[in-house]
Parts: sequence; C-alpha cells; structure tokens
Amino acid sequence: MQRSGNPGLKALQPYPFERLRRLLEGVSAPDTVTPVALSIGEPQHPTPAFLTETLIHHSAQSLGRYPATIGIPALREAIAEWLINRFQLNPQNIDFNKNILPASGTREALFSVTQALLDAQQKPAVLMPNPFYQIYEGAALLAGGEPVFLNTTEAGDQLPDLDAVSQSLWQRCGIIYLCSPGNPNGRVIPQAFWDRLFAIQEQHGFIIAADECYSELYRDEDKPPLGLLQAAEAAGRDRFEGCLVFHSLSKRSNAPGLRSGFIAGDENLIQAFGRYRTYQGCAQPLHVQQTSIAAWQDEAHVKANRTAYREKFAMAARLIQPRQAYREPEAGFYIWLPVPGGDDEDFTRRLFEQTGITVLPGRYLSRDTAEGNPGAGYVRIALVAEPGICEDALQRMADFLSRETR
Repeated sequence: MQRSGNPGLKALQPYPFERLRRLLEGVSAPDTVTPVALSIGEPQHPTPAFLTETLIHHSAQSLGRYPATIGIPALREAIAEWLINRFQLNPQNIDFNKNILPASGTREALFSVTQALLDAQQKPAVLMPNPFYQIYEGAALLAGGEPVFLNTTEAGDQLPDLDAVSQSLWQRCGIIYLCSPGNPNGRVIPQAFWDRLFAIQEQHGFIIAADECYSELYRDEDKPPLGLLQAAEAAGRDRFEGCLVFHSLSKRSNAPGLRSGFIAGDENLIQAFGRYRTYQGCAQPLHVQQTSIAAWQDEAHVKANRTAYREKFAMAARLIQPRQAYREPEAGFYIWLPVPGGDDEDFTRRLFEQTGITVLPGRYLSRDTAEGNPGAGYVRIALVAEPGICEDALQRMADFLSRETR
C-alpha cells in the first residue's frame, strides 16, 4: 500500500511567485525598456567586501570539520553582544550559552520552530497576521496545526485586533507569529500591543514568535524599531517567558546567500529547539559562522545600507506619493501601495506590459477571510534594486500611475 505522506502537503497553496509567474504568462514587456523586478524581497545592494573576504579566508580550513548545531562560542557571544547593544537589554538577561541559537537564516528557523515546539496531537491553532510571510502558513500545516489569519488593515492601524480573538481560540493557540517591522506594510509593533499580548499569553501559555528580519532597515536613524525581547524586559519579563525572536543577516548585511541568522529568547524553548535541531542537521558551516561574527560586530555597513534605502524611499515619496498616496512604512524595504481601481492582479499585469516593472499582487500574500482578503487592492513594491535602477523603475511607475489616475 502506498503511503500518502504528510497531509499538510496537500493543503499548501502555490507560493506567491509561482502565482505571479502564471499571471504574467504570455505578457511581454516593451522592447524599449529593461525589465526590473521589484516583486521579490531579495537585497540587490553589494555584499560588503570584508564579509566576502572573511568567507574566503575561512573556507579552506573549515571544510574538513563537522560544525556543532549550537555554533561556536565566539558566534553566540557576538550575537549576544549585538542583541544587548541594539535592543538595550540587561546583559544579565542574555546568556550566550542559554538564550541564543544560530540558524541558517530566518526562513529555516521560522519553519522548523513549529515542528519542534508544537504538539501535533492537539491540532493547535497557529495565529499569524494577514497578509503574511508564507512560511508561517506552511510551518503550521506541516506541523499538524491550523493556520488562523488575523487581518491587518488601515482601519486597524495595520495591526491584528487581539481582542477580536475568542477565548476558545486563544486556548487552542500554540504559537502566534508576528512580523515587526511588518512584511509587507513596514509597521513596527508598539509596546502597548506587546503588553496586551503578554497579558493574554499569561492566561493561555502560547509561544510568541517574532520575525524581526527587517529590524535594521529603519527610516529614522535615532529611532530604531522596538523588538520583542526589549518589550518583554520593559514589561518586567526578564526571562522572556514564551518569547522567541528571529534575526537574519540577509537584509541587514545584504547577504541572503550566506544563510545566516539566529533565534533568541526563552532559555527553555531554546534548549528544546536546540535538541530538535541537533537531529534536523542544520548546523552552520564554520566559515559561515566566522563570517557571521564579522557581520554582527560591524555597524558601519548597516548604517550605509539604511542610508541607501532611505534615499530610495525619498525617491518613491517624490515620484509615487503625488500620483497614488500610500502610508509611509516605518521600516523594511517595501511599499504597500493601494492600486487605482482596486484590482491588484490587473494592475500588476498592465504595469509589466507597459513599463517592464514587476510587482507582487497583495492578494498573493493574503488569505480570504470572512471579512474579505486584506491584501486585495494592494501591490507590494520591493525597493531592493540599486538606487539608479530603482529611480528609473519608480519614474516609469509614476508615469503609468499618471495615466491611470487621469
């Protein structure tokens, strides 16, 4: 008898970029322009040269050794120091031997956390914002959980309405995923929201998983975004009970191919997650760890990265805002643009056909709910290209919008 495999596989929906490819099948960009993809959040700024040099330097001596899942102490120490400095944490609350676990990027860790820490026999609810990073849904389904979507809309200040969730649903909740700064809206979750969630968590005991991979791409140099661990300390939760944060070098350091990040928080959850990951076989190669140390210890390249994104958001404000108003994101590298006419798929198709610019329909990042699809009527624009390319693409988009809004 042939086995059917994990039933969650059948529930997985096509990935957004697969849907985008189908949408644009048979559609051609004008021959007079160079196509520009602003659809996927893959950083296009150059990876800092010192990271490349560090990677090459350590590669030869590391290929003949098995790396440990928990990473070398120097990496965990560098991560701990970065966390403490960046989020103004009490050094006594962060122990690099207990509170930190290296990961092969946030994608891998955000997915595997449900496999490690949920009890599939209970068929737990896994709550997540809607729109959302698709890995959250896949992680829930393949761990035997039930994805539950919490709409984030302008009417709700781009935050989930925690008080609209029933007590029975909170009781079934195993994990709630949150993304701050948000993908796609760039919203930073404030302390008041975290305080309300902590109060609910104390009643029901679920895990809070905060995806903070965009935390270093903020607009105001003097106002870095609040993080979950920082919010927990402010609420008197010095042991970060039930809290995990997920960070990455992909966006911060323009190193998506390095596949390097970490998980930090509640030492009991970290210990359990570490045990799972020992069997999963996801240890970072030693040359990746050495390169990651160099990245976490340097802020100059991150500040320069923020400056480049800030300039591109200024371009967008100058070119796009006068033609189609949108809410300025607090952080990240996306614009969440409401489209004229409200049909995000049609807008995406015609934009590509007339300008060669690819964006992502908002409905592909969302799921239908009783209140509708909160992503419908929006497109996500990823300002990831080099500044000159980005400015040219934004100008083409502005001209297209001028024609659309006449």
